[in-house]
Amino acid sequence: MKGAYWSSMTMLAEDSQVITKTKELCAAIAGDPEYQSLLKKVERFLEDDAAKLQFQSVQERSQELGQKQQSGLELSTGEVQDFEAARDALMENSVARDFMDAQQSLQSVQMAIGKYVGMTLELGRVPAEEDLVDEGGCCSEGGCGCS
Repeated sequence: MKGAYWSSMTMLAEDSQVITKTKELCAAIAGDPEYQSLLKKVERFLEDDAAKLQFQSVQERSQELGQKQQSGLELSTGEVQDFEAARDALMENSVARDFMDAQQSLQSVQMAIGKYVGMTLELGRVPAEEDLVDEGGCCSEGGCGCS
């Protein structure tokens, strides 16, 4: 067991090939024009207090209504209409909409990279395209609450 622990520490040493390649990946991501564009959208949102407040308000209201439903209470038509109106207004705010799109894109990149690395660790080789294809089921369809 001690040998396995030592090996993982060597693999994660600052001058190891794994860390060197990880840093290269990070540099490639940071320098990518699409990433830079997404980052600007996030920064623009973070600088816009009104958009942040509007976004937070809709998120909080969504959580409140979700908790109410989970506790077995029925939502009134007015509550649903008010929430939908607030959500629609949020989606009309280009700064907030761009932020949400950027956030989703960044999460997709993170998940794809994580999937490649995870499959490599699982398979012991670089995954082929067919290894990465979702077979369906709960998580690939978001049915279990994941997305």
